[in-house]
Amino acid sequence: MPLPAIPRRVKIGDAAAFAGTTPRAIRHYHAIGLLAEPERGSDDRRRYGHDDMIRLLWIRKMADAGISLDDIRAAFKGTTGIEQSLARLEESLASKAAAIEAQRAAVHRLREVGSPLGLLSPLVTGRLRDLPPGALRSADLDALLVTERIFGPLGAAVQADRFIVLATHPELRAEEDCLAEAEAALDDTVSPDDPRIEDLATRRCDHETALAAAIEGSGLDEVLDGLLDQEDEHAGEEEGGARMSVTEAIGKMPYDFSPARVRYEERVIELFHSADQDGDTPRTC
Repeated sequence: MPLPAIPRRVKIGDAAAFAGTTPRAIRHYHAIGLLAEPERGSDDRRRYGHDDMIRLLWIRKMADAGISLDDIRAAFKGTTGIEQSLARLEESLASKAAAIEAQRAAVHRLREVGSPLGLLSPLVTGRLRDLPPGALRSADLDALLVTERIFGPLGAAVQADRFIVLATHPELRAEEDCLAEAEAALDDTVSPDDPRIEDLATRRCDHETALAAAIEGSGLDEVLDGLLDQEDEHAGEEEGGARMSVTEAIGKMPYDFSPARVRYEERVIELFHSADQDGDTPRTC
């Protein structure tokens, strides 16, 4: 039986089809010096021979294995052994596998805990797991998100005690809402010297003292030692790479506070500091 017609050289389209790639990819191989550009025929088109196809097939095999084109070129030139490229590739794949596993764990936690609470660290979601649906407000979750970014999962887990108490003590939640409304009214129309600021700051301190007493009375603070033991275990869970210092993080988080609101926040801190020195406050937020 006669053989089918066997070409001595083929056009770029046929070469690409046989190698499982595209003419555009082959042209890129030419451009970066990975595959020598063959001579052109009388029609000014490239023609690829047997040796060209062998090299192209090896390029495709290595590229499909994940080896970078730069490493493939270095391997062909003999300047870098293929084992070095494979070692780097294996390290990269291990890193990607770890990232994928972390994403899978995050998705599993979202499905189990719910969104957006499940986006916070397990240390935080574990503290809030037993609250009934809807007990946490959107603003509560926002505050936890910011706290976790600044102080890490441990800081947010400690802050979670506050929201547990607010969710389970209607009278404290009502006072929290009244204070939040009054604080929001400290806009640019209010002078930083307005006497209402002092009254409101005192009221906020009294409220925080009541919250601290409720936390202590509920026994929530008794687990704080356990959270401290878990700090190292969850230390790498913060999102966003290198951890910023608290001062740096606070300086990068914007709040649209008027001068009156800034003075109010300063006065609250001063009152807390004074009460803490006098020993009047069992725990401050």
